[in-house]
Amino acid sequence: MSENVRVLLTEEEVDERIRRLGEQISRDYAGKSIHMICVLKGGSFFMCELAKRITVPVSLDFMSVSSYGGGTESSGQIKIIKDLDESIEGKNVLVVEDIIDSGRTLSHLLKLLASRHPESLSLCTLLDKPDRRVVDVDVDYTGFEVEDLFVVGYGLDYDQKYRNLPYVGVVEFEE
Repeated sequence: MSENVRVLLTEEEVDERIRRLGEQISRDYAGKSIHMICVLKGGSFFMCELAKRITVPVSLDFMSVSSYGGGTESSGQIKIIKDLDESIEGKNVLVVEDIIDSGRTLSHLLKLLASRHPESLSLCTLLDKPDRRVVDVDVDYTGFEVEDLFVVGYGLDYDQKYRNLPYVGVVEFEE
């Protein structure tokens, strides 16, 4: 079996949307600074591009989490693989994700981060799949809503491939 990748969102469309998100976030946080937390690995591509377009002071940190459970779907319970390097207490935190689908893992992650007493806690995602949501998650900034497709590029992967595509594509499998 092989796969092809069909362009869903062009590099120009993604770039323009990230620019507009950066402007909106900069307005919302005018006079403040933002501590951006990237959920690894996929979110790193998006966070770097977004941070370049935010005009208020920005600091960055990274987390790596995994969902675990007995089945093939996320249990939503998270295991921290890499925790934050510094405290978020009293900071305006913006969690940056590449994609949100079921919401299970992110819901638990946001509760964990809220328990660390940030001044504020917001969520920004490049892609949102609301049709897949099983747990409500408040998304403050959304790049694009997408259908329930297998998407890659811009940090999203299929078997560790395609993360480096400068656009968002859909994997189409062939026999």
